[in-house]
Amino acid sequence: MERMQGEGEVDHLERPSPLTDKDKVNIQDSWAKVYQNCDDVGVAILIRLFVSYPSSKQYFSKFKNMTELEELEKSAQLRNHARRVMNSINTLVENLENPDKLASVLKLLGKAHALRHKVEPVYFKFLSGVILEVLAEEYSDVMTAEVAGAWTKLLATIYTSITTTYKEVGWTTLSSSTG
Repeated sequence: MERMQGEGEVDHLERPSPLTDKDKVNIQDSWAKVYQNCDDVGVAILIRLFVSYPSSKQYFSKFKNMTELEELEKSAQLRNHARRVMNSINTLVENLENPDKLASVLKLLGKAHALRHKVEPVYFKFLSGVILEVLAEEYSDVMTAEVAGAWTKLLATIYTSITTTYKEVGWTTLSSSTG
């Protein structure tokens, strides 16, 4: 059973707040620790996404039929995709002071996922929540409430930018659920 956003839950991803200078420092400092283990963290994030939202596997032809967690964890294809996800996040974190670069990277990501991969945009919302969960669990010493708040703002900005790109390329179903 997939998790769904609760009724009446405030959707912080739909209305991002701008990042403050302190937010940017918090994100970059915490990311420096996370990125040291980027392969393992990326795999943990993708596996959590697949466990929490099993329908998300449909977009991954190379490992969508893998049902065992151990098989997924050992999959070279999953590890490669996890590294791409982490490298994309790293590019965004490195360029927090460069809004043009951020916009460019997010537009490319949005176009690729809308046009080539045909991923429903709601999965970016799911992924954002999973990223926050995994970082909070794996890096509880770093992910204070203030740092988590900064990450929430960044992930909201990413989600909003990607869904804006989806609309620009003519994506017609910006649903908030999968069913």
